[in-house]
Amino acid sequence: MKYVNLGRTGLKVSRLALGCMSYGVPERGGHPWTLDEERSRPVIRHALESGINFFDTSNSYSDGTSEEITGRALRDFARREEVVIATKAYFPQGKGPNQRGLSRKALMAEIDNSLRRLGTDYVDLYQIHRWDYDTPIEETLEALHDIVKAGKARYIGASSMYAWQFAKALYTADLNGWTRFTSMQNQLNLINREEEREMLPLCAAEGVGVIPWSPLARGRLTRDWDVASKRSDTDQIAKEMYTATEAADRVVAERVKRVAEARGIPRAQVALAWVLHNPVVTAPLIGATKNTHIDDAVAALKVKLTPDEVALLESAYIPHAVAGFN
Repeated sequence: MKYVNLGRTGLKVSRLALGCMSYGVPERGGHPWTLDEERSRPVIRHALESGINFFDTSNSYSDGTSEEITGRALRDFARREEVVIATKAYFPQGKGPNQRGLSRKALMAEIDNSLRRLGTDYVDLYQIHRWDYDTPIEETLEALHDIVKAGKARYIGASSMYAWQFAKALYTADLNGWTRFTSMQNQLNLINREEEREMLPLCAAEGVGVIPWSPLARGRLTRDWDVASKRSDTDQIAKEMYTATEAADRVVAERVKRVAEARGIPRAQVALAWVLHNPVVTAPLIGATKNTHIDDAVAALKVKLTPDEVALLESAYIPHAVAGFN
């Protein structure tokens, strides 16, 4: 395993991060494809044994049970100082009007709730899951700064939003002497490359680490296009993001298959290697429900695509509408 700095910080993270949305009580939070605790623990342990030290979850995954399962597994299988734990806040946590968003009230409550579920005194990376149009960014940033100063988070990060919004957050923090965002968690894969236009150049210029979600397009780049899975059948967000460009995306997926067959390796390794070859990317978030998923991801670190292979994979891409920001 390789370890790199997260953005301009001194924090060392593995070149792969384990996305923990796949772990949680299936009946909770609208994620029926998740693994329960008994099935989650061996996968999390295998990630640790493979050298992964970076684990990302959210207060909204499976109604908070992802944090509980992840936290217990990491306490049992690793020492706290050996792992980097990231979580997020934004989405509704109850019916009350203040149990959502990025107000000071919501953030101060949710960081404590996340720490309780994770069973730790602090998280290494506390992220805003989306942009909150109802709360001034100044209020959000000052609250995050106070959370860091209170020792409840070591660094802060952001997730999917427009580049102008992220730029505003960065310069607002600088103007006020508040803690700056260290990372951006956004969508990047061979069938959705819109972040290459504005967000990735901004992150490169500002020294922000990039930890992309869905590097395999929720599995669409790892199997034949017409083959379904439990997640693809029930993941409404994925259906919203990919169905409008299905014909063009299918061509890209077929080219992933072509490169993989020529090399004699799984398609997942090719698709992930493409994300990893981008110099702005710090650590893609892999969603693993089997040990073999982790093995493929680790193997992808050694796959170096040729310029001809990259050109073949990229040339069928068409522009996509903005998706995943809400």
